Amino acid sequence: MTDGFIKVAAAVPNVKVANIGYNVNEMESLMARAEGLGVEILCFPELSITAYTCQDLFQQQLLLEEAENGLLRITELSRNLNLTAIVGVPIKLGSVLLNCAAVVQGGKIHGIVPKTYLPNYNEFYEMRWFASSSVVSEGCTLKFCGQSIPVSSKLIFALDEVNFAIEICEDLWSPIPPSSYLCLGGADIIFNLSASNDIIGKNSYLRSLIQNQSARSLAGYVYTSSGYGESTQDLVYGGKAFIAENGHILAESNRFVYDAQMIISEIDVERLRTERRTNTSFAKAIEMHKSDCANTYVNITATTLSTAEHSLTRTFDPLPFVPQGPELNARCEEILCIQSEGLATRIAHTHAQNVVVGISGGLDSTLALLVCVNAFDRLGLDRKGIVGITMPGFGTTDRTYTNAISLMTSLGITIREINIADAVNIHFRDLGHNPQIHDITYENCQARERTQILMDAANQCNGFVVGTGDLSELALGWATYNGDHMSMYGVNASIPKTLIRHLVHWVALNIADEQSRATLLDIIDTPISPELIPADSEGNITQKTEDLVGPYELHDFFLYYVLRFGFRPAKIYRMALRAFDGHDGGPQYDEGTIRKWISVFFRRFFNQQFKRSCLPDGPKVGSCSLSPRGDWRMPSDAANVEWLKECEGLAN
Repeated sequence: MTDGFIKVAAAVPNVKVANIGYNVNEMESLMARAEGLGVEILCFPELSITAYTCQDLFQQQLLLEEAENGLLRITELSRNLNLTAIVGVPIKLGSVLLNCAAVVQGGKIHGIVPKTYLPNYNEFYEMRWFASSSVVSEGCTLKFCGQSIPVSSKLIFALDEVNFAIEICEDLWSPIPPSSYLCLGGADIIFNLSASNDIIGKNSYLRSLIQNQSARSLAGYVYTSSGYGESTQDLVYGGKAFIAENGHILAESNRFVYDAQMIISEIDVERLRTERRTNTSFAKAIEMHKSDCANTYVNITATTLSTAEHSLTRTFDPLPFVPQGPELNARCEEILCIQSEGLATRIAHTHAQNVVVGISGGLDSTLALLVCVNAFDRLGLDRKGIVGITMPGFGTTDRTYTNAISLMTSLGITIREINIADAVNIHFRDLGHNPQIHDITYENCQARERTQILMDAANQCNGFVVGTGDLSELALGWATYNGDHMSMYGVNASIPKTLIRHLVHWVALNIADEQSRATLLDIIDTPISPELIPADSEGNITQKTEDLVGPYELHDFFLYYVLRFGFRPAKIYRMALRAFDGHDGGPQYDEGTIRKWISVFFRRFFNQQFKRSCLPDGPKVGSCSLSPRGDWRMPSDAANVEWLKECEGLAN
């Protein structure tokens, strides 16, 4: 395991029914291939050594003994490999025959896991040949090739700090799968050896079943099923394989393929364990089911791959806050509803006659205004109760000013314009500040003047101020303390910057009238800026936020993995290298750029906590929030030394 990732694979070998020599050759070939690709655990289908469809041949002594010889061959091969293989094999245990998974590594069989639930309905007749794991007594061992091997359905294997366990085919389909108890007992990953035939609709149902079980158990789930070569006398086996992590499919096989297949991905064990520690219900379930989780741990020793050897094959979404495809539209609509419902409830509760919002012509204030409009429409209130105030200053450009006025006009709200230049110049005079010095005093005086205007205007009209600041700005502290940082209700407080653009775009295409749509689309194309520094000679924005604090794409990526999973800088950096390598035409940043901005992120994230400790109310929308009353409680004087030290080490 490297950075919490373990590379796993699900193999679908070609088989010939009862031809053990052929089957073992195929499996050995896949094992060698997997070893070369850095796979740490490889799983084969149910009864893969013999093929699943042997039927009454399972009662033949020759087949069973040759199956054991085949297992011995695979065990001998494993002496020269670092790989751990999970092999499906029939095992004789005293007077019963068991449908088993054998865990093989380093020339040793570390454990044998029998199947618990044997299907004996419709097309399945497994009870004709096999016995359930329930017949195996506690502490049972099998003598095989000079080894004493534990046999139990409750084995958990510990490999390189990763715990994995096994269930077989029908076990997953039972009302309470064994994997539920195995995960409560400490298993991070479940491997399922299966021989599931294909009928109409079954694959999509199975896929959903795997996703749900991995999500419910907060686990990785690796599933592989029989494919080409199984008997087609009455059934067809399409070679299904899936690798899932907490409800998400990481890799999936192609069905009905004649060639052997192997799917590979990395399961993030650290992420799963973080989810479990955070989910108090998981701990409660462990407490309530102690007696069902009396598992036996088996230690497996293997060489840990270096980071260079452990290359990541799975991709990471560079925009983790932004869903892809058709889901984006549904998500945008839902988010707008949550924001609007929160604001509408606050308006009704306070009996406010009006709300006041500062309109700059930028993305954040635009989204806040759209939320206000939606909330007023829901309540059946006149939009004139929304007081939009534009406050031109030293850095305001014609483009943003025009967009602000145009949008307020088309939406039919009350428009007020209050130029802040004179008031700020008087303030400069009182402070003795030279207005030609464009420092933090120059900028913050403007931000605080605007906030004072909004607060006092709200008093004038018996209303309250709706905040416009977003989650990304809160993370970086990119707000003036007690300036744009403050409001009575912050509707964007848990919306990251990368998502705001999509929300505004969705409103433009799906809700807005023609005039508003044109304005909204131009706002989306406008560079993000606080507009506190004067424009250039041609009236263009000179102060671009992302030039100063870094690309929001990167910062939102860092923020997601810090808040959601508590990952350390080195791991996030490694994931960012993969996420921003330009795959599938996505955003691309080089190593130096990512190193630079991840250091900036952690420095600002720690140093600016004091601004988050006194946030106004605002609705939680997604899985991440920085509200001190919700998801994030952090002392303002916490030291960032360890995080920055690791960031500095990324260059080495």
